[in-house]
Amino acid sequence: MTPHQYCQNKATASGSSFYYSFMFLDLARRQAITALYAFCREVDDVVDECRDPALARAKLDWWRQEIDRVFDATPTHPVGFALQEICGPFGLAQERLSEIIDGMEMDLQNRRYADFPALQNYCYHVAGVVGLLSATIFGVSDSKTLDYAHDLGIAFQLTNIIRDVGEDARRGRIYLPIDELERFNVSEADILAARASDDFRNLMAFQAERAEAYYGQALTKLPAADRKNQRPGLVMAAIYRALLREIVRDGFSVLDRRTSLTPLRKAWLAGLTWLKG
Repeated sequence: MTPHQYCQNKATASGSSFYYSFMFLDLARRQAITALYAFCREVDDVVDECRDPALARAKLDWWRQEIDRVFDATPTHPVGFALQEICGPFGLAQERLSEIIDGMEMDLQNRRYADFPALQNYCYHVAGVVGLLSATIFGVSDSKTLDYAHDLGIAFQLTNIIRDVGEDARRGRIYLPIDELERFNVSEADILAARASDDFRNLMAFQAERAEAYYGQALTKLPAADRKNQRPGLVMAAIYRALLREIVRDGFSVLDRRTSLTPLRKAWLAGLTWLKG
């Protein structure tokens, strides 16, 4: 199995919506974005699957060393080999890849966020950086495109947080800002016990409005000159925004279930968005 085949298998096995934004790309860019995505999955799996925080930190430290090896041309992991092949040609910065690991480490250190600025910093590290790297792979001719990519990454992560409130709570994590829980009279105990209420739905409506605002401001920042190159991100935005709106229509039933779109609907949105350019 080649490194790129390993990355493809990793991406496919995750069942993520990101697959639908990759499928129209040329081979070189598809391999590059798949390698980046496989790296994100590897380090995310460390945090989600490793019960021992000390062991999880050790594994993340190993990945930091592997990123050093990628840029020293001495990787040892299939994902490392794939990254070594694509980082130079696509101009991916070592610092950005390390920031993603920083974000994963935040999940070992913080299970609560005091306010939105604190949560926004987390979202930047686990998703905003991925947006910047992805946009670079797709092709950037105007630096303003990076502002679009940053905001779109934040929008994706806010959507994930809304979708996964119940699932995250079962892992002992609450990403909703503490000051906003207090403002809407929702306690941590309510979240952990999956107690839905009108107050909870009002809180989630506030979160959804913020996510929608990030989608809106991201799309207004995308320069026309880069719109065609950035179609994969626009595909992802169409799918994730549809998911967010489905959650809203479902009355924010996120404490005991996970809302998702069917593969057919994702494929339809992907094709329609790509054709629109």
